[in-house]
Amino acid sequence: MRSRLTVLIAVIAFAAITVAAGCGSSNDDNDNTGTTASGGELTATPDINVAKDDNIASAAASAVSQSGQLSIASDATYPPMEFFGKSDNTTVIGADADISKALGQIMGLQAKVENTPFDSILPGLTAGKYDLGISSFTDSLDRQKTNDFVTYAQAGTSFYSSADADLEPKTVEDLCDHSVAVEKGTTQQEDAEAQGEKCQVDVQTYPDQNGANLAIASGRAELGMADSPVAAYIVEQSEGKFKLGEAYGVAPYGIAMKKGSALAQPLLDAVKALYDDGTMQKIFDYWQLPDTAIDNPQINGATS
Repeated sequence: MRSRLTVLIAVIAFAAITVAAGCGSSNDDNDNTGTTASGGELTATPDINVAKDDNIASAAASAVSQSGQLSIASDATYPPMEFFGKSDNTTVIGADADISKALGQIMGLQAKVENTPFDSILPGLTAGKYDLGISSFTDSLDRQKTNDFVTYAQAGTSFYSSADADLEPKTVEDLCDHSVAVEKGTTQQEDAEAQGEKCQVDVQTYPDQNGANLAIASGRAELGMADSPVAAYIVEQSEGKFKLGEAYGVAPYGIAMKKGSALAQPLLDAVKALYDDGTMQKIFDYWQLPDTAIDNPQINGATS
């Protein structure tokens, strides 16, 4: 387990949590933006141009719901993994969006990423609304009961809080007698609620990560919990208003799909190919995601 991820460099601005002004945005506001230090817009990893693999493309073609298209659901409130670009507040950018594009290219399909509330993605896959869910999902044994996953990265959970808070949580046991803001449907909600069965924990659940951030910025909640790269990003872009705590529970990220989907094997082959040709690492490097790569992508690779 790593203690914390290196925070993202300050060339990326996170306008979704303007904590200095004491305000934030919801999923409806679509106010997640990215800029460079010089003011230019941060868009996508440069030079994502992967050649089509005929064998992978042939296997994937008959497994997608719409011919020629790879339909992908993603909750665009979780930078740097997935959030909205500044130019139109509708284009989803981030590490997962770049991975989605690369997967589409190698499969010979047009990747269409649709902003979707996080807790509705897995049911939407089961209902056939989307082919894939690429939205920082932790691949867990519990989630495998209803969905299949292909692992492609890894992350832990980190705590964060107001910079002036006299709190230094290191494990979920440290949530006792405190309030914590989490996004609905996440592993962090599960962990906080499980701890709340052992001691007094005020678990505040919000429909997106922006709402959880605002709860901490406004003082409604003492602590936040998010995936390590996301918590690091939130803290780095808070202009000193938040501080980062410890991390725990490194686990694989998985690309989600309907249980029994025929996309599982071609998707696994595509992820491995993106590792082999360096595309995956290029994406992680661009979004400043150290310790994110994995050695052995798998179908349903969760251990807990």
